[in-house]
Formats: sequence, structure tokens, C-alpha cells
Amino acid sequence: MSTDNSPQKIIISAPDDLSLGKQVDYEFEYNPSLLQGVPRSLSRDTLSLNDSELPFDGIDTWTGYELSWLNEKGKPNVAILECHVPITSPNLIESKSFKLYLNSFNQSKLASPEEVQNVLQADLSKCAGEQVQVKLILPQQFTALQFKEFEGILLDNLDVEIEQYSPNTQYLAVTENNADTKETLVSHLLKSNCLITSQPDWASIQIRYEGKAIDHEGLLKYLISFRQHNEFHEQCVERIYNDIMQHCKPAKLTVCARYTRRGGLDINPFRSNFEAPYANHRQARQ
Repeated sequence: MSTDNSPQKIIISAPDDLSLGKQVDYEFEYNPSLLQGVPRSLSRDTLSLNDSELPFDGIDTWTGYELSWLNEKGKPNVAILECHVPITSPNLIESKSFKLYLNSFNQSKLASPEEVQNVLQADLSKCAGEQVQVKLILPQQFTALQFKEFEGILLDNLDVEIEQYSPNTQYLAVTENNADTKETLVSHLLKSNCLITSQPDWASIQIRYEGKAIDHEGLLKYLISFRQHNEFHEQCVERIYNDIMQHCKPAKLTVCARYTRRGGLDINPFRSNFEAPYANHRQARQ
């Protein structure tokens, strides 16, 4: 492993017209214009990723816990929103605009949960630039929801010394014995910051791979090195996937992160070159 531990200099600029980081008025009647998309190319260009030839498949799964609307008699309804945004969409959905948009349903009358779902799906698809899948989980279905933690080897108890808090790929390496392996690794220590506001984004991450054995201490130090990095959730997961693939060269790789909620929304990006996205099971920190 190289002794040069200088962190990468990663500069990503967000569009100036985003509401994130600005004072806004909350609207309580339906307003789809509140939704704002962020081009995925902002981060992918820095990783030399071509949208038409991505090295992974996957999905961005959102869970919204603060969805409410009025029925035609003015009585409130509530539901949990599950939203799946394809990673081939031109835009990711900016989280604050998503929250403001959902709040705009609060005093809006809609005839049925099916109508709410159809409206959400149409508006979110337009924002993302590709078909988004939406499901509403109604109160009578809440008892069927399950908590499930990531399974795998926990890296967090390794006694490592940390010196870098900006993404540093120099930590990524395979073990000296160069043995082939198949394993699943887990950490709860991933933290990055919002690209605009620098508010902390907390996540648990699971990395499943097949190939030359990855050095566990180096991987943990690499994940922790995101601690002062500013980038959107989806972009961080793609950066982690890309860096592991480039520096450790596994034959198969999955990177899945589940972020804690902010403003009633959690974001759960999944990227893999060999398996389908996992079921959307909420974790203890979510």
C-alpha cells in the first residue's frame, strides 16, 4: 500500500436554482413545481462514468414517513411512501424539494389512495426523467413491516488509527496473500455531508464481493475518510463502488447503503454488477 495518504480533491458543484440551503415557505396545497432534479452527471463525470454504459445496475429506494392528504370530506389520511428511482434516470430527486412537495399534499383533497399514488408516480417520474415506481403502505399494513439489519462481517471493531477525513483511495488494497474470497462486509460508520448545506448524512453500508480478499482495515479507513466529504447520498455510493472496483478489482461487487432519515425521508442507494436490489427493510437507525 502506498504511503502517500493525501486525500482526493473532489470538487462537485450543485445547480444554483436548488431550494436546498435556502429559506423557503412551506406550501400545504398540492404543488408539483416544488420538485427539483439534480443531474446524475454532476458526480458521474468526476468518476468518468458514462450514463449509457454504467458498470453497475441498481435502484435508489426512498421511504417517506410524512405523507398525508385529505379525503373528499376533508378527513386526513396518512401512509408510508416507498419510491424506487432507476439509476438510469437523468436526474436524482433533490431531497428537500421532495419533502416540500410531499408537504403540499397536507391540505389537498384526493379521492383515494390510488389517486395519490398515481399523482406521486407521475410527478416523480417527470422530475427524474424516467419512470419511477411508487407504492403506498397504508396504516392497516403497518404491522407487516419488518426491521432487518445488514448481515456480514462487522468492520467497526477494528482498532485502526484515523488521520484522513476526505475520501482517500490509497487505503483500498487487497491482502498480501492475494487469495480469492467471497464475503460480505458491514460498517455503521459511514458519514458524509450534504453537498449544499454541509448537514451530516449518516448511513450503514454493506459491501458484498467476490475476488481477491480486500484488506479490512484499509476498507474501514477508506469508508471513514468520507466523514468530511460533501456529496449527495447516491453519488457517495457510486463513488465507493467505483473506487473499490478500480483499486481492488473484484469480479463481483455490491454496495448498498441505508441512510438515516431527514425531514421524514430516508434514501437507500443500491449498486451491483451481479445481483438484484434487496427488499426495503428498515433498520434500527432509520
